[in-house]
Amino acid sequence: MQGSPVPATTGKPRNRWLIAARTIVPTVIVALAAALPASAAADTVIDTITVGDGPTGLAITPDGAFVYTTDQNSDTVSVINTATNAVTRTITVGDGPAAVAITPDGAQAYVTNRLDDTVSVINTATNAVTGTITVGDGPAAVAITPDGTQAYVTHANDGTVSVINPATNAVTDTVTVGSPPIGVAITPDGTRAYVTNLGGNSVSVIDTANNAVTDTVTVGTGPRGVAITPDGTRAYTTNQSGSVSVIGTATDSVIDTITVGSSLAEVAITPDGARVFVTGIFTGSVRVIDTASNTLVDTITVGNFPVGVAISLDGTRAYVANSIDDSVSVIAIDVAPTITGAPSAGTPGEPYTFAFTVSGSPEPAVTTADPLPAGLSLNSDGTLSGTPTETGTFPITVTASNGITPDATTNVVIEIAPAECSGSICGSTGSSGS
Repeated sequence: MQGSPVPATTGKPRNRWLIAARTIVPTVIVALAAALPASAAADTVIDTITVGDGPTGLAITPDGAFVYTTDQNSDTVSVINTATNAVTRTITVGDGPAAVAITPDGAQAYVTNRLDDTVSVINTATNAVTGTITVGDGPAAVAITPDGTQAYVTHANDGTVSVINPATNAVTDTVTVGSPPIGVAITPDGTRAYVTNLGGNSVSVIDTANNAVTDTVTVGTGPRGVAITPDGTRAYTTNQSGSVSVIGTATDSVIDTITVGSSLAEVAITPDGARVFVTGIFTGSVRVIDTASNTLVDTITVGNFPVGVAISLDGTRAYVANSIDDSVSVIAIDVAPTITGAPSAGTPGEPYTFAFTVSGSPEPAVTTADPLPAGLSLNSDGTLSGTPTETGTFPITVTASNGITPDATTNVVIEIAPAECSGSICGSTGSSGS
């Protein structure tokens, strides 16, 4: 694809941050190497939310109640209520807001303002800007350590990363990395920050204890987004050349390269670590990678010029910022079912209730083909209930299914015994003795 995808406008140019980033290193456009394979799951767009002008970055509050979206052309942040998928508040921040991160306690949101070299601090309880921090030239991305003690901000125009103390909102350190640094992600244990260097085709690894670069990993052409698996063993980096580099964090070396598609932007990983979601800005789609095989398993059509992507902590929703559409696509993430639980013992003639623990998206239906104790029934939500009328030991197999393979099964035993038997099956009452 040739030429600019940005329509002519008056006033502030659309996609200012994206254009600025692309002037540093030309975006390489490549065709898909092969047709996409069949989907392993039927993830679908279930809603589209209108936000401010030119959305690029997103972050979700730890409780999953709100999504904060940076609107780079209107200099605002839109706050989306995830229960209603409606914008409930619009907050004016600095010039050209690009990315946003929320502290682990959910109390503050940090917004990088690409064009005025500042970070806006938002109190999420009041949705008011409570501070403005001056940082380096061209702040792009921001990530916060899991303990909430340090925030790392990349500067696309000066090759450095600022370290902010959220307790004081002061810059406590500046780290020189590659050029230009764009994306940043922090390991789950908080010990290292991984920074993508767009022009250097590399990732800088920062030791967060002393804020020193300990390694530089060569990846694909034009690395931009980076995300780390929940177990901390791998970092996935999007390369604008059309691939995703997989870095093994134990050795800080590339252990796999996945061909995905053209003009890749941001990346997010599901909380179970099973799938990686990657935005393709010129393709209007999100590509899904299976981490077990590091293969492309799905493509989801979203809005025009998708950039940022974030996944809810329960793993059931992905939110995608469509920069030209001024919208956020909401994707329902299909998750294979799970079922656990060991039914308690029951007593004949006494009301009985037990609920299996069931998860999955869509919501699984729970069934069994085996006979239950007389008087009991199994509800599709996994609840056993009723009043048993017979004693005995009843082994059953319970299955949870929601159309996403594989189904989940568990083998359990339901024991119904008279109260005086204290949870064990009494012997036969038919014997007459000697």
